[in-house]
Amino acid sequence: MRIVVVSAGLSVPSSTRLLGDRLASAAVAAAGADPADVRVIELRDLAVEIAHTFTNGFPGPALSDAFDAVGGADALIVVTPVFSASYSGLFKSFFDALSSTDTEALTGTPVLIAATGGSARHSLVLDHALRPLFSYLRAVVVPTGVYAASEDWGAEGLDARIGRAAGELVALAAGTSARSLPRQAAPDGAVRAVNGSGAAPGRGASGSAPLPRKDSFENVTPFEERLAALRPGG
Repeated sequence: MRIVVVSAGLSVPSSTRLLGDRLASAAVAAAGADPADVRVIELRDLAVEIAHTFTNGFPGPALSDAFDAVGGADALIVVTPVFSASYSGLFKSFFDALSSTDTEALTGTPVLIAATGGSARHSLVLDHALRPLFSYLRAVVVPTGVYAASEDWGAEGLDARIGRAAGELVALAAGTSARSLPRQAAPDGAVRAVNGSGAAPGRGASGSAPLPRKDSFENVTPFEERLAALRPGG
């Protein structure tokens, strides 16, 4: 499994990078026996090439390599500091440049969103800024995002959120890379998907008698009859 961490931290050391490292370590642990290769991309090292991409239309060598890594990732962890109640300009510029180079780069990629900030009041950045951005880029965002305010470091609860989010990322990455259900030829020559019981969908385990469908309209009671049954003396 190829895990890529994109960190938009600016300082050294950086709490944004620290959060990315902890999320990556938790993802490797969640992967278990499945070997995971982790690469970290520091956007501050690519700032000049990102700016040049917008002026000349071509990414430099280091930025192209970063784009290839992100586009080829099985799972992506993105972490940004919060500036003015949103992601940083450097963070947004990187993904703008990526999508302008390859509009399908993140399509179907599992993404774990995370952010750091000085106050817990900015935690909504995950759902108000990051999640819409990656949904627009057609990535698959895991349900749990991780926000770490200054007071969260060393406090109870952060490790649990990191572990839960990393587990969701690994499970999602495994699911998107899994093949579809095995298929078998039916007696009439058609090809049917096989469910876990070995039967085609909508049939019994023996494959002989059809099972009743929950969404069948044949067994739907009209609303008027259901309403009449609820009336006194109905």
